[in-house]
Amino acid sequence: MTKHLDIASLPYRHGVGLVVFNPQGLVFAAKRIDTQAEAWQMPQGGIDDGETPEIAALRELEEEIGTNKAEIIAASADWLTYDLPTELVGKVWKGRYRGQKQKWFALRFTGSDSDINIHTAHPEFDEWRWVRFDELVELIVPFKRNLYRAVVAEFTPLARRLEGGTT
Repeated sequence: MTKHLDIASLPYRHGVGLVVFNPQGLVFAAKRIDTQAEAWQMPQGGIDDGETPEIAALRELEEEIGTNKAEIIAASADWLTYDLPTELVGKVWKGRYRGQKQKWFALRFTGSDSDINIHTAHPEFDEWRWVRFDELVELIVPFKRNLYRAVVAEFTPLARRLEGGTT
């Protein structure tokens, strides 16, 4: 690895993020397995070559939480970005990206809690729970909080409708 990495010249990795709502309007959040810190997040991941963001979202759902029992009900208007902390840039994704540029999707979970299995072939999480949408940002690692604030702001009207039993 080079001694000096020009972070600003690195591209963003294209990915998707998933806001999975249960019938009570709560949101799926899980604790990352690869850190000692309390690092919670919603499912997210990269877009593979040839995939649309929608296909990637459904694939990531199954890969990360072990179920396909959800349907896309909304998408973010724009792509949202976050930058990795400087100390992680050279370690994550082999130093090829400065962060992620993500399309976010809201999904209605159509299964039951027993359908969720975070112990997948390549587990990323060791714990999960349903949380109130307005409590989500405080659980997230600090470097992703601005992105999560934008996601919460955009999908709050939808969350309110789901909590009220409409949509």
